[in-house]
Amino acid sequence: MNPAFQPPLKADDGWRVLHEAACAPYRKVGRFAWHFARGKLGHDPVFRALVERGLAGKGPLRVVDIGCGQGLFASLLHAMGRMQSEGRWPAAWPEAPRDARYSGIELMPRDIERGLAAIGHLQPGPRFIRGDMCVTALPACELVVILDVLHYVDHAAQEEVLTRVRDALQQGIQDVQGAGQDAVQDPVAPPPGRLLLRVGDASSRRGFAISQWVDRTVTRVRGHTVSPTWGRPLAEWAALLQRLGFSVHSVPMSQGTPFANVLLVADLAVPEADA
Repeated sequence: MNPAFQPPLKADDGWRVLHEAACAPYRKVGRFAWHFARGKLGHDPVFRALVERGLAGKGPLRVVDIGCGQGLFASLLHAMGRMQSEGRWPAAWPEAPRDARYSGIELMPRDIERGLAAIGHLQPGPRFIRGDMCVTALPACELVVILDVLHYVDHAAQEEVLTRVRDALQQGIQDVQGAGQDAVQDPVAPPPGRLLLRVGDASSRRGFAISQWVDRTVTRVRGHTVSPTWGRPLAEWAALLQRLGFSVHSVPMSQGTPFANVLLVADLAVPEADA
């Protein structure tokens, strides 16, 4: 028996262990990086939801995280894979990605420095790209994650970013099919070509206003300049994604908070192979 193998955990215990493992690398970087990781992963409901709902898919995949900050999602993905390999993954949770190839795009150099110092040693090695999401080239991938950053650019730029996201995902689908992999071999697993986009629902005025105020406060605490923001009602976000070729369903993502956040799970259709 593998000496590292341990019995599966119950869901709450599993999340506690996973949270600690994902935060641990940031302790060596300094108090701010570590406390920010613990607070963000521990209190933002989106991360546990991604794990428990299996929204990131399973197996090996390429991930692009736009507005990645100090790479918390990369650390979480690595901790998920390690926990599964050790046999401690809760039986109630869907299988999670293994050996995810992570590329994070971030405008702020200090966040990238903290990320590299904390998790640059992980394997497969996370790649951090300093750049503006509006112009930085997006690598081909199977999963794109955009959490709470798209509202920093105006409506026209939002559509341009999402168009480029679609193109990167379409290239990822083509790569999978070109490698001879069956994109629909498991009807339960999410298909390749998925965008996880969390936005604020501007039609919920009070919750949206609170989330914007908190967002600006956190931005200042992180040492960044506060920029104007451009929100949309949830229906407009969904319509935009559908116009770009995505099928969309929404998951409320404000549990335990006063915000109006929604996670949009947007999948591209997998084209049928030529006969």
